[in-house]
Amino acid sequence: MFSAAAPHPRTVLPNVATTVTTVAALYFGREVFLPIAIALLITFALAPLVAALKKVGIPRIAAVVASVLGAFAALGLFSFIVATQVSELAQNIPVYQTNILTKIRSLKETGVGGGILARLSQVVERVGQEIDRQDATLQAVTPEKPPREPVPVEIVSRERPLEVLQNIVGPLISPLGSAGLIIVVVIFMLLEREDLRDRFIRLVGYGDLHRTTEALQDAGKRVGLYLLMQLVVNIVYAIPIAIGLWILGIPNALLWGLLALALRFVPYIGPAIGMLLPLFLALAVAPGWSLVLWTAALFVVMELITGNVIEPWLYGSRTGLSPLAIIVAAIFWTWLWGPLGLILSTPLTVCLVVLGRHVPQFEFLDVLFGNEPVLEPHARLYQRLLAGDPEEATDHAEEMLEEKYLVEFYDKVAIPALLLGERDRVRGVMGDLQRRQVAASALTLVANLDDSAQEEAGEEEEDPHVAGEAGDHGDAAGENETDLPDGTGISVLCAGGRGELDDATAAILAQVLEVQGATVARAGFAEMEPANIRRIELETIDTVVVGFLNRDSVKHARFLVRRLKRAKAALRVGIVFWSETGTEDKETAARLAQDINADFVAHGMVDAVLGALSNEPPVALKVIAKRRMRRQRAAPRKVPAAAAS
Repeated sequence: MFSAAAPHPRTVLPNVATTVTTVAALYFGREVFLPIAIALLITFALAPLVAALKKVGIPRIAAVVASVLGAFAALGLFSFIVATQVSELAQNIPVYQTNILTKIRSLKETGVGGGILARLSQVVERVGQEIDRQDATLQAVTPEKPPREPVPVEIVSRERPLEVLQNIVGPLISPLGSAGLIIVVVIFMLLEREDLRDRFIRLVGYGDLHRTTEALQDAGKRVGLYLLMQLVVNIVYAIPIAIGLWILGIPNALLWGLLALALRFVPYIGPAIGMLLPLFLALAVAPGWSLVLWTAALFVVMELITGNVIEPWLYGSRTGLSPLAIIVAAIFWTWLWGPLGLILSTPLTVCLVVLGRHVPQFEFLDVLFGNEPVLEPHARLYQRLLAGDPEEATDHAEEMLEEKYLVEFYDKVAIPALLLGERDRVRGVMGDLQRRQVAASALTLVANLDDSAQEEAGEEEEDPHVAGEAGDHGDAAGENETDLPDGTGISVLCAGGRGELDDATAAILAQVLEVQGATVARAGFAEMEPANIRRIELETIDTVVVGFLNRDSVKHARFLVRRLKRAKAALRVGIVFWSETGTEDKETAARLAQDINADFVAHGMVDAVLGALSNEPPVALKVIAKRRMRRQRAAPRKVPAAAAS
């Protein structure tokens, strides 16, 4: 049987009942799970700080308490500053009404916006009227009637002191209780981190300590590093924003800087929300439009610098999540746990992806949300060939060719992809039309890569040793640091063995040989039929290489070798039985070559190129024993003269 890529084990998805039960538990139990999730993430973030303090010599309990109190003190200070700034901003809102109305009316006069601006103007005017009416009611005094003397009023409370205290303290109990619970849980998680780790291992991974330990280390490192680097990136982003807004004259610049820092934890939409509020304020505080443009330019420039320079440098893509997964996770956790779920969506999903990466039962999480390719390169290429989309296949191939040589790509990706097609053909799941479509797409891919082949051939002309350096870039030509020979002056015919897919492999080999400088011709499997094989022009051909994807084609290969060598005695004929690994036992290949009377038998691209460009003399065609015996029987027997007398 032929060699083909081993199929990846099927990923088992959870059933509907399990999914619904899990989601319902998270939704209805959010009062319990949300504080625990927050505490877990804070524990991940503070664990490196606690470890650093312990290395300095601070006792464990003191390091934990200092880290937790410092973190929550910083959060409390952050909340206090934001609340103060918001209160100050609310008092100044009526002052900005005139500028907003002026800009809306100017836009309406130019015809921009139409009815939307008219309605917006009415809303702003109505809000202003309500504010003015309330001020007039509270402060206006008519000149005809002098103000009356205030009448002493005695307030009699009908509520008990305990009820008054309950009304004041009641709304504060829930958030303060949650904050206190989170602080206590974080402290105990940091103090008992090793014990919790051991209990988790005993619970889910005692049978595979290596994998479970690796999962815990990966989760702790990935989530902790994500939170720390994200905080650093957000601070680097927020400080210039606050300074720039202060220079531009935007009120409450400190507030917008802090909000930019916090909102940037929200993926994708957070920076946009953080920009809209300062833009609206810039629209209100100045009569012109220049301040709005400068504010927008500040946010755009900082976002470009942060996203394209600072973030890749400090952080990169270490979450292990795909961009789409981040968006879907944000939507899901927001629906599940509200605004806090939105902020926690990325680190929580990172934990789930790490769990799926190391625990087989949760592999579907890594498949759904991870950023690692879920299909191996050869399977991905075969899928594109099946879909009749050689253009996308070319895009993927060109991306790989930025780091690999052409011979490596064909040997490790394209040939294994066609082996998958041959396996499907043998199993009977690929019809004739689909087989021809795969072969045609593969030929189109080879044609599309002709420019890359010419560029590589030009590099080889400049540096003859470039082929041997392929080992620095991949596995194909450089596994044993084999130099591919120069094919200048050698003429090779590459032919398909038994089908359209074999013709595609012949085109692949032909292009690789052309890169090496050989003169190459191609023949399809139909031209190798007994009735057509004598019509092939072999006068100028030095070597014929016939490729088979099906390893059960030994008899057919023996027949072709015999026919070709009869057509031209000085012809070298090589057979390639393509395999995924491309490496077989050399002695076995030599015995097979001797058995079928071929000059060489190869199983991979490198051996095929070495055999095709070899200068060894051709192997003589063997005389079949049975035919020799028949000739001997047909010849007249010569009797010695003495015996005849």
